[in-house]
Amino acid sequence: MKFSLRQIEYFVATAELGSIVQASRQIPISQPAISAAIAHLESVFGVSLFIRHHAQGLSLTAEGRLVLQEARTLLLHAQELGTSLNGMLKRVQGEVRVGCMTTLFPLLAPDLIQNFSAAYPEARLRVIAGHHEELIDKLRNGEISVMIGYNMTLPPMIGFQPLSALPPYVFTSSDHPLAAKECVRLQDLADEPFLLLDLPFSKEYFLQLFASAGITPCIAGHYPSMDVIRSLAARGVGFGLGNARPRNQQALDGKSLAYLTLEDECAPLLYGLFTIVDQKFPFRVSAFLDMCEQDLSGKPLPGTLN
Repeated sequence: MKFSLRQIEYFVATAELGSIVQASRQIPISQPAISAAIAHLESVFGVSLFIRHHAQGLSLTAEGRLVLQEARTLLLHAQELGTSLNGMLKRVQGEVRVGCMTTLFPLLAPDLIQNFSAAYPEARLRVIAGHHEELIDKLRNGEISVMIGYNMTLPPMIGFQPLSALPPYVFTSSDHPLAAKECVRLQDLADEPFLLLDLPFSKEYFLQLFASAGITPCIAGHYPSMDVIRSLAARGVGFGLGNARPRNQQALDGKSLAYLTLEDECAPLLYGLFTIVDQKFPFRVSAFLDMCEQDLSGKPLPGTLN
């Protein structure tokens, strides 16, 4: 478009008042700005819109009267469109795209989808699983509006709202020699085969727990899936570390697991909501954030024993 609605607005005000001076007072805007807008429209349309009467204001040309009629219609349609869109954006409807860490996804996604749909039937929650780095990229690129993850790192221009703390715990097979204990220390695990969750930042977090205790773990394998680690641990291949304790103490194949509390003073992970700083959200996203704050803040993670 070679002209703007604002320029059309200046033209209509001048035509109705018959004076650039009066139009500049009503809008308000400077007289040179109005004059420039009118001159631009005349250049675009290739006709004179006004007859200039020195010291006596302006009067419309025949072409100017035609343009005025269409300009009023255009501004009316623009106003109606704005009202309609404003009404739509203030309703909780449409799709909300949320990213969720893979380790939280199986526990959080079902509750979030069901509860959001029940509260807002016109809206749809789409939850996308991923690891920390890829979800941060999706958040920055606008592919998701909110990310649910751990406070492992906070890139510039991204804010974090904590929901709850998840301390680390140990899981082994139910017949492991340590399974009879309720609590263990990292030192007790130094010679045990460790099944490491090999995801960005998760890997560093778990290794740092051992490093803080001055221990080098005996890593038996690197795996990108917590379900695989749980299944291997349940078979006695080694032990795993996690932060979210599912109520279900079985691996996918049905073999049993034992959960053990760590006696060491280990820093918990905070899970929460990542959003772009100062971003203005439509009502559907704000409604989702409010629901998370109400249902999850300071409470156990859904589906867990924490």
